[in-house]
Amino acid sequence: MSNFNFDQIIPRRGTGSIKWEQYPADVLPMWVADMDFASPPAVVAALQERAAHAVFGYPSHPHRLAEVICERMARLYQWDVQPEQILFLPGLVSAINVLCRAFGEVGDSVLTLTPAYPPFLSAPRNQQRQIDTCPLALTVSGSTLTYAIDFDAFTDAIHQRTRLLLLSHPHNPVGLEYDPPTLRRLAEICIERNVIICSDEIHCDLLLGDTQHIPLAALDSNIAAHTITLMAPSKTFNLPGLGCSMAIIPNPELRRQVSRAAAGIVPHVNVFGFAGALAAYEHGDEWLTALLHYLTANRDRYVTRITTEMAPLRCTVPQATYLGWIDCRDLPLATSPYRFFLDEARVAFSDGAMFGPGGEGFIRINFGCPRSQLDEALDRVHAALQRFVNL
Repeated sequence: MSNFNFDQIIPRRGTGSIKWEQYPADVLPMWVADMDFASPPAVVAALQERAAHAVFGYPSHPHRLAEVICERMARLYQWDVQPEQILFLPGLVSAINVLCRAFGEVGDSVLTLTPAYPPFLSAPRNQQRQIDTCPLALTVSGSTLTYAIDFDAFTDAIHQRTRLLLLSHPHNPVGLEYDPPTLRRLAEICIERNVIICSDEIHCDLLLGDTQHIPLAALDSNIAAHTITLMAPSKTFNLPGLGCSMAIIPNPELRRQVSRAAAGIVPHVNVFGFAGALAAYEHGDEWLTALLHYLTANRDRYVTRITTEMAPLRCTVPQATYLGWIDCRDLPLATSPYRFFLDEARVAFSDGAMFGPGGEGFIRINFGCPRSQLDEALDRVHAALQRFVNL
């Protein structure tokens, strides 16, 4: 039995939470990737200890945190990472924008696979790059969805001005964990075409059931030399408000390019971000193990209810993340499913259209919440469908 109470409802309205204050009080928020669980006790204690010091000056380089990250990569993935290969950044959205700025010139192209994490679509434009998209191949089997890379389409999407691939691994929003043969084939295509790979692995610890993760750069040294790996404790330990992430860049020339692009415009990580990250990585594994059991049960509950009670909806069975992807395209709606469920069920999902081509007609659900909250959201969806779609 878990020592941690993930069933506890922690009121978040009035705490400055974008998740809970974006919508009116009668709307149940199941959208942004922000869990409704208390962070690990060790993290809370570390932050309280740091706050009690009462002096919040500029932080020095977090040498111990870098060492702990290297130890973690070796233990989990047999991946040899050195401390000097780690750049700390205040968030992965900042990092993605920096990478788009670092490689190529104005007018060059950045490629991503769709549906895509929305900053993958906006960051290239922010940095005056073109954004090219390649759709993941979708297979529908009854009430479930599976996605895979269409390598013919992927190869065709790369052209002379493609400089960077933004890869989500595990994939947000569809919950796909790429296996080593897929990763290797993708990397070989990019290396042959001189495309740098940004592998956003922020969800890499959130593995459901028996899913295993391997970082792209851990496959071999040549792939590592062409890859920038983004990681953070924020999704894993529910610390997004602390603003601490890292880019692991084995290639020193790529590291210099990223550092130059970030210089003067990207702030340092704050003292609480460093303190929380260190406590999470040093003392959070027992909590994480319990969390993954809970999230896997939530995943199974969401999938079972969508596929058995709510036809014609279909959904992914995510291998990782706490995010589900729901296909509403067969609903006879005059509006988007996001708007329909917001208005008629008073549940806020993420609008699939935000995830680019292939996202229209879909919604994304965040099931990183107490089970009673998940059940309430699904009950509201079911009731709305019964009223308006005649299930």
